[in-house]
Amino acid sequence: MIVTLSAVALLGVLAFVLLRGRYVGPFSALVLFLFGFFTAGTGAATTIRAVCRALAEAAHQLT
Repeated sequence: MIVTLSAVALLGVLAFVLLRGRYVGPFSALVLFLFGFFTAGTGAATTIRAVCRALAEAAHQLT
């Protein structure tokens, strides 16, 4: 069975966990940055989504 989860939901949960655990670092900053762009839907979101899609496809090709 294939389960899909939107990037907004995944990044939202991850941002919540990072903030709740009081972890502050480059990874949490990146997660919150991406969460903001995905939820805001700004003009830059299209470019960021394309980059994330390309990274996901590249990661899929590695396995």
